[in-house]
Amino acid sequence: MGLWRTDGYGTVLAVDGQGLWEYQTTAISCLKGDFAGVAAEQGTYDADGVLLTLRPAADGEHARFSADSSVGHRRLRRVGALPAACTRPPSADPRTAFDVFWQTFEENYPFFAAKGVDWHAVRDRHRPLVHRDTTRAELFDLFSRMITPLHDAHVLVQDGGRHYGTGRPGTVLPTGELNDKVKKFVVDRDLQGARNRQDFAAGLLTYADLDHHLGYLRIATFDGYDPDDPSCTAQLAELDRALDTVLTPARTRSLRGLVIDLRINGGGSDALGIRIAERLTDTPYIAYSKRARNNPADPTRHTRPEPIPVTPAHAPRYTGPVALLTGGSTVSAGETFTQALIDRPGRTVRIGRATQGVFSDVMTRTLPDGMAVWLPNEEYLTRTGRTFDGSGIPPHIAEPVFTDEEFAKGRDSAFDRAVRLLGGGV
Repeated sequence: MGLWRTDGYGTVLAVDGQGLWEYQTTAISCLKGDFAGVAAEQGTYDADGVLLTLRPAADGEHARFSADSSVGHRRLRRVGALPAACTRPPSADPRTAFDVFWQTFEENYPFFAAKGVDWHAVRDRHRPLVHRDTTRAELFDLFSRMITPLHDAHVLVQDGGRHYGTGRPGTVLPTGELNDKVKKFVVDRDLQGARNRQDFAAGLLTYADLDHHLGYLRIATFDGYDPDDPSCTAQLAELDRALDTVLTPARTRSLRGLVIDLRINGGGSDALGIRIAERLTDTPYIAYSKRARNNPADPTRHTRPEPIPVTPAHAPRYTGPVALLTGGSTVSAGETFTQALIDRPGRTVRIGRATQGVFSDVMTRTLPDGMAVWLPNEEYLTRTGRTFDGSGIPPHIAEPVFTDEEFAKGRDSAFDRAVRLLGGGV
């Protein structure tokens, strides 16, 4: 019960017997966000199928907060009252919406320096263009121009059904149409003659046995595995059913190598990626550590990094060599899964092209005029403290990935390289 402020994330949580309200705050604003109702377990709240858990510490002044679709925790401290701005209705002036938009990035976005973007100069150039009679459409277009130089696939402006975002130059963001095209190409070309091909999780997971005692697992996303139940619990259950079917003791004993194909992967839940990593090791290790910006005035200040463990699953596992296929259309949770295998005990080789370069959970912020903006505020660190935001995780072995030339000539160089490598070739 009571009021809690997060360390980083610009959020105050108000908890009572009815549930949990989120207040999205900056130095100049406070807007009421989403509501989560009380779930069955004490201290757990249901936000449209995502289970949120708040656990107070023994001192009653601190707490830990988590979502089952994510990994890690947020630290909270008790506060006595809501910020004063939370008690005032938001202004309808477009200039207020601009200021909240700009301030939200100023306090939370970690990558201005890495992207070479002077956010203060962006404000000085665009703020004079906004006035009392600026329309929503004009403001949407202006926000879109402001975020374009970031080339960040986790940054998005949304107004109803209209939305704008952009990815890393030279890459193609995954879509359902692209996934369908690539899946057909892979099935017709790479899996021709493969044995025991099966689709799982509404067709988003595909497994097949290849020649030379190799396996192939294609993962199109880390979400949507159970179309009838969007909860993370249901997605994990469907994933476990697929992995139990694929990773039978007889198969894992005979496999000499496993190709995991993430080249078209639209992301989703980091928790699902960790669940798969737990099926690929018999030794505990750290996948990565998470930290978030937590000083509005200093982008170099962060929360204490939290290590995210990979613990061997109490279920069938495969611990042999893995060839991981990635490209610029490997996005978000596809990338955190890729990062989770960097320190995997055993042999893991990345083949293809660098991933998209976006890792953080996405902050969704509502503006005073009702528009919304998405942005990242976290970093995922390797054991040595490195991050791959912007550049993406590079491959060990570079090969083309679904280029026009590859399609035209019926080639899949990355897949062929993986099969040769795992099968004992070069």
